Amino acid sequence: MQVSNAIAMAAADALAALAAGADGVKTAITGSKVLTTDQFAEALKVKGESLGICAALKQTEIHSDIDALLKKLDRTDFTQPEAQTADVFLDAESTLAQVSDAAAALGYVLSGEDLGKVFDAVQRVSKKKSVGAKELEAVIATSAMQVPSTYHVESYMSTCTNGSNAMAQITLVCGEEKLTGVAAGDGPIDSAFLAIEQIVGHNYELDAFEIQAVTSGKEALGSALVRLRSNGRLYSGNGLSTDIVGASIRAYINALNKIVYEEKAS
Repeated sequence: MQVSNAIAMAAADALAALAAGADGVKTAITGSKVLTTDQFAEALKVKGESLGICAALKQTEIHSDIDALLKKLDRTDFTQPEAQTADVFLDAESTLAQVSDAAAALGYVLSGEDLGKVFDAVQRVSKKKSVGAKELEAVIATSAMQVPSTYHVESYMSTCTNGSNAMAQITLVCGEEKLTGVAAGDGPIDSAFLAIEQIVGHNYELDAFEIQAVTSGKEALGSALVRLRSNGRLYSGNGLSTDIVGASIRAYINALNKIVYEEKAS
């Protein structure tokens, strides 16, 4: 089971649940509103025997391992969205309200229809693994607000050499019109995004950008997630391609189409 420490009762709730027959308790390394591993270990040390719970935990090693891990995290330069957002932990037992609260913690305001889609996707994913901030971002990007595409990627060309700015040329199709932008930037992805902004005539705030391989090998399929901010709201886009620049461009266009759709509807 999963307990909350919002009112500093997580350890007591966990012990009561175990005494009542729960077969497990979820803990976290760190966090403000979750039951941490060292807190639970201390609670078991003090109250476990009186509740008939036998736990042969090595307190010193637990604290030592956690301290070492936290020091390692402090030295790490994180660029992932979850390092900049509130704690998110969802599983198969999470309610619609909990999914809504988690999305809001990341900065998303979801409509009733989109919330339902995201909730269904979270339920599917959480059957195999827990859903944190990173996974929820990807779910929102791929499930929420799937709109008709105003812009389609026709073609793109990117060049990058040592000692000079990268160049990108992108052609988008909007209706019956083909629009081309050319821009230089700090790397192939930056120049591609600048070329898109040149085409649409607007600079959107890039709130987050993430790339990762979703398959292995030389022909690995790359996934890109782009989060744009417009008028205080966040819009996520996801793109897949064996070319990570192409995946990034598609993710940006996916988020852009959501912005354009809402602007037209308002």
